[in-house]
Amino acid sequence: MPENSSSLATSRPAIYQMLPRLFANTVETRQFNAPLAVNGCGKFNDITNAALDSLKQMGFTHIWLTGIHEQASGTAHPERPADPPDILKGIAGSPYAIKDYFDVCPDYAVNPAERLAEFESLAERCHAHGLKVIIDFVPNHVARSYHSDIKPDLSFGEGDDHEVFFARDNHFFYLRPEHPGEGPPLKLPTAGQAGCSGLFAPETDYGRVSGNNVISWAPSIYDWYETVKLNYGHDFTKGRDTSHLPASNASPETVPRTWRTMDAVLSYWQKLGVDGFRADMAHMIPMEFWRWAVRRARARNSAAFFCAEAYDNDPAKLCDGHVLDALLEAGFDAIYDDPVYDVLEGLYDSSGKWANDLDALTFTGTRFHRSLRYAENHDEVRLASPKEWGGLGMAVGRPVSAVVYAMGRGPIMLYSGQEVGEPAEGAAGFGGDNARTTIFDYWSMPEFTKWVNGGNFDGGRLSPEQRELRGWYGRLIRLMHEPAFTRGEFYGLNHANKENPNFGRLDGETASGHWLYAFLRQDPESGQAFMVVANFNGSQAMHGIRVRIPQHALGWLGMDTAGKLSFRERLAEGWAAEMASEELPYGGIPLPSMPALSVMMIELHA
Repeated sequence: MPENSSSLATSRPAIYQMLPRLFANTVETRQFNAPLAVNGCGKFNDITNAALDSLKQMGFTHIWLTGIHEQASGTAHPERPADPPDILKGIAGSPYAIKDYFDVCPDYAVNPAERLAEFESLAERCHAHGLKVIIDFVPNHVARSYHSDIKPDLSFGEGDDHEVFFARDNHFFYLRPEHPGEGPPLKLPTAGQAGCSGLFAPETDYGRVSGNNVISWAPSIYDWYETVKLNYGHDFTKGRDTSHLPASNASPETVPRTWRTMDAVLSYWQKLGVDGFRADMAHMIPMEFWRWAVRRARARNSAAFFCAEAYDNDPAKLCDGHVLDALLEAGFDAIYDDPVYDVLEGLYDSSGKWANDLDALTFTGTRFHRSLRYAENHDEVRLASPKEWGGLGMAVGRPVSAVVYAMGRGPIMLYSGQEVGEPAEGAAGFGGDNARTTIFDYWSMPEFTKWVNGGNFDGGRLSPEQRELRGWYGRLIRLMHEPAFTRGEFYGLNHANKENPNFGRLDGETASGHWLYAFLRQDPESGQAFMVVANFNGSQAMHGIRVRIPQHALGWLGMDTAGKLSFRERLAEGWAAEMASEELPYGGIPLPSMPALSVMMIELHA
């Protein structure tokens, strides 16, 4: 590992993602595009010991408090006026349009004047339950209205030269008259909307590049128009060669000014009890910055956790070669596993994916076991959405989550509401009816509030099916802390079963592996081994399944000389079998009928 890489805990990080605005909001008005006073808002203080204890019992080790920074918002608080609607997405505003990196959102405080103290108390509660705290680190962009009241001397843009597009120590990139969009003033796509003029007063005489690298005086409604791109000492229009930037051991006074400001941000939150960071759109930032910043954060706390949201297929990536590998080399503990997610989603949409398509993604070297695995997050559609994932409802989360979590030994993540089948049905406001739980609006989750149950966090209003699903997720997550899944290696079985007619082959299919996926996990140190088998089919049970385990796999397990193997289902309990090892490569182990959207996690013993 690189010198600035932390060692993860023996137990895999199991991350519970929550947006405080939504998590404990028990107001069920849910009026479209309504203000906080009507639809309510969750508070830091609402995330109680009872809530945290329940999450700890499910097997979680980390809490990702999503979007806690002060953001541009249409809600006014004492000594904090509302932002103009032209630079907002939704009344609540985007959590990723940060207005002050050194402050938290006053919406989340019972007493807005004490909001930082209320955040610190929440961090202390998390730690008291043995839960580590992760927050967002959003390095690529800030709100157009950014100004730090906590540390005004570190406000982005102060002292910038507005007359040049790029200068090494400017915080922002400044538009020139010749850039697209017909010159000043900056013209936002909100013109004509209620209360909007399309103008933002500070950017009348000058303009700044939008957060998604759009160099235009007239960004579109599809751009990140509410944010401004930050400058890390590299002109992104000049290509991806950032080798001119400082080395990881450079002294603070020699690095670009944005680097120093961001290092101060990380240090500030570490002092407030934050244990780690999820870096937003990390591939849009020079790797030299990451090597420098992560190294410094680890000097303050050697166990600081860093996970990168990154997409190697994004044209905006600021790195040649494979950006995910580059981020791991720069010191990140984990990177988002978007490719596996895309294949699984493709089983149920028009892209025609097969479970076999997962196999190609298991040969990705270091990043295979250092990928953060998820089936939902705030950017992705809900599994239980009636419009997505084949409209199969909350049951589709079982095989999808089980395979995602069990494939590797990197961190796993569950998004609040996933465990009770939150469907994100209907429109709340700016986000529209897009199968995602809104991050832009004041809202509460209709199914999740049944678990919150007025602040009791006991699931008292859940249906029997929802209670069973939440219990199932708890069993799955706790199982992921066993040695085969925390330290074990991976061995895929689909290739060995492609020609196996008893491996879920449906009528008309000439190969197996469309809907069934099977693999082994084995920890050499303890010898613990599991076989995971999932049926992704949304309507058909699979009968007469026999999974072949090739001779090479038996040798890999260290069980090739065993006369007999025993098999015991651990996720649902109840099923067990024994079989002579010599029969496994040919006839295969016979499994009970697997209902549609089901999974088995079978422990093997010699």
